[in-house]
Amino acid sequence: MSSTDPGAGQAVRRKRAAKPQFTQMILVLEAVLVFFATLVAYGLRLAEPAAIWWVGGSMSVVLLLLSGFVARPGGYLAGSIAQVLVVAAGIFVPTMYAIGGLFVVLWVVALYLGNKIDRERAEYDAAHPGAVGP
Repeated sequence: MSSTDPGAGQAVRRKRAAKPQFTQMILVLEAVLVFFATLVAYGLRLAEPAAIWWVGGSMSVVLLLLSGFVARPGGYLAGSIAQVLVVAAGIFVPTMYAIGGLFVVLWVVALYLGNKIDRERAEYDAAHPGAVGP
């Protein structure tokens, strides 16, 4: 065995949890998407410019803030509620129904795969005590 192999006595550095990483990424990308949808709504003059910027801008900011709080209690629920709000933006910009729906699918996949990866890492850590450092 080589000296860099975890089985050779060196502990592997503990990784960040996958679920918060995945969901944070989805929320940040969604904030960018909502900002661009706001630009589309403004360009098409779908409502008063002030209303468009207040709704779209605040939704983008909320998504960015949620990405920082996603791993805290209630964070995943708040992120799920935000997904519903993004899809509901399709009332004003119909394309948001499809794009928001895509992000809902990505959100569910991020939650599922994040849980799965974190569970498998915990099982590995339990089966290999001392192999994973602090």
